[in-house]
Amino acid sequence: MAKKESLTEKKVEELKEMLVKSRESLRDIRFAAAGARTRDTSAHRNTRKQVARILTELGARKRA
Repeated sequence: MAKKESLTEKKVEELKEMLVKSRESLRDIRFAAAGARTRDTSAHRNTRKQVARILTELGARKRA
């Protein structure tokens, strides 16, 4: 099992880069689902959660 990444230890630039990559991945998953090409049915949900985690951490840092 892979070790879970800690977003609190990352720099803001790294978080923004992760956010861009996650959003691109989410877009690709959506288009793949429209073409009925998807194998991992939980990928969409997991990617959305990852985007939300990153946005939450960025928002917490902005408020602090």
